[in-house]
Amino acid sequence: MLMNSMAPDWLWLFFGAVVLLALFVDFVVLRKQGAHEVSVKEALNWSLVWVALSLAFNGLLWWATWREHGTEIANTRALEFLTGYLIEKSLAVDNIFVFLMIFTYFAVPPSYQKRVLMIGIIGAMVLRTVLILVGAWLIAQFHWILYVFGAFLLITGIKMWWAAGQEPDLESNPALKLLRKVLPVSKNFDGEKFFTVENGKRIATPLLLVIALVGVTDVIFAVDSIPAIFAITSDPFIVLTSNIFAILGLRAMYFLLAAMASKFHLLSYGLAVILAFIGTKMLLIDIVKIPVFASLGAVIGILALTMWLSVRTAPKLPANNG
Repeated sequence: MLMNSMAPDWLWLFFGAVVLLALFVDFVVLRKQGAHEVSVKEALNWSLVWVALSLAFNGLLWWATWREHGTEIANTRALEFLTGYLIEKSLAVDNIFVFLMIFTYFAVPPSYQKRVLMIGIIGAMVLRTVLILVGAWLIAQFHWILYVFGAFLLITGIKMWWAAGQEPDLESNPALKLLRKVLPVSKNFDGEKFFTVENGKRIATPLLLVIALVGVTDVIFAVDSIPAIFAITSDPFIVLTSNIFAILGLRAMYFLLAAMASKFHLLSYGLAVILAFIGTKMLLIDIVKIPVFASLGAVIGILALTMWLSVRTAPKLPANNG
């Protein structure tokens, strides 16, 4: 076993092989298709593929745990994976809305967005793997870290609630200001290139700024989401796999949600409540043990209610319609 996890070594290796194969397939498909705008149908089909793959892996996790530890523990581990996956997938939705804002701000053509998302996904996977392993070690060494995580999530949830519905001011983003000071940037895109040549000088294209901001966004959301899943389980294997499988479908989910972003305008409020709930659960971990099944039910219930209210309530429109 690795990293104090109940998962057998072969399952760690199998997980790594699945991720590498999934990325290879995605890159091959991406290269063969070339730069093109992803349709809603294509995005929906790929989203279903990634969800099915994640559920199939959860089934394998249940079977592997059942063989060594019995039905009760296998059921618990499978529920932990499903809850963690759902939480990370939900938080990824908020991440996607930020991506959408960045692409809109820089007027990135839809045909160029795929490459940016793929690079961003790989960066997110590497970053989260490092943070999860470090977090697992910290929790194993210092139990009180859980209280720090809990307080952080509770505060983040409250801040997200107050910020919900407000348009982020990308122009004042410190990362963007710094990049513009350090790098000369062309006014126009040059295909999918990150650098171009103008007046004999090699300068950055706006696509490089987009990639940099996507990377900053990955860091911010990783810091928010990783403590959330440690409230569900301390097993680093489940924390890591549920995170990575949630990220694998991010590219397809982006193009799917981009077409219906306005329909879920209240989702940020639901995510804020989820973070506050998980933070509170973590703060009370030594006083009240909230079952994994109850946590899963709470997350699903909050998401379902928020999405239902979003559909029932029309988003705010500009006062002047023409």
